Amino acid sequence: MQTQDAPAEIIFKLWPWLEANKNRLIAAAVGLLVLGGIYYLVTSQREQKEIKAGQALTLLLAGGAANANAGPVADQLAQLAATYSGTAAGQRAQLQAAAAQFNAGKYADAQAQFQKFLDASATGPLAATAELGVAASLEAQNKLDLAAAAYQKVASGFAGSSSVLPAEFALGRIAEQQNKLSEAMSHYDNAARASLGGTLAQEAAQRAYELKNKLAATAPKPAATQPVVPVAK
Repeated sequence: MQTQDAPAEIIFKLWPWLEANKNRLIAAAVGLLVLGGIYYLVTSQREQKEIKAGQALTLLLAGGAANANAGPVADQLAQLAATYSGTAAGQRAQLQAAAAQFNAGKYADAQAQFQKFLDASATGPLAATAELGVAASLEAQNKLDLAAAAYQKVASGFAGSSSVLPAEFALGRIAEQQNKLSEAMSHYDNAARASLGGTLAQEAAQRAYELKNKLAATAPKPAATQPVVPVAK
């Protein structure tokens, strides 16, 4: 009987406290309901924003933006990215805008767009792609030292990413342009061993092989030793 009456006894002991604090308890319950309603509203609005952003990007790309190089297309994509900032579709639109500017030959503008993406999402799933875009934009502007540093950032900071292969290949290309053949061969070797492989990895392996032969051919040969002539006594 004592076990069965235990809950009733606890309630009986708590009742005076409940009576004294009922207003606070009611206020707390109302507060929780309000917070729950706000959370639901924010979540719902965020979901709706994601849906609208995806629809807007799909319509824009369906209109030919994916294959167009003109500046107005890049501006439209950049505007969409700003309107739907914080959404996945908005991020993709910003990368598309940067790519459109790059294809249009506006390398400085493309670099700025790629960098803007990184400033907002430096560790996201598309960060390696944006960092690679920054590097390519710098290389296109013939800023080779800055481009090499950006490519190295991709190769070192995004291990396992599909962007490592083109980054290593580009590092080899830049080093070869600067006549740093041993360094170029090392980067080409890294590219040839990178994950995913494909034709770019095969080309990297071929270039590494050619540079290895070139370095071997230009290496100084050891001086020939003169035969020792015995001295007659």
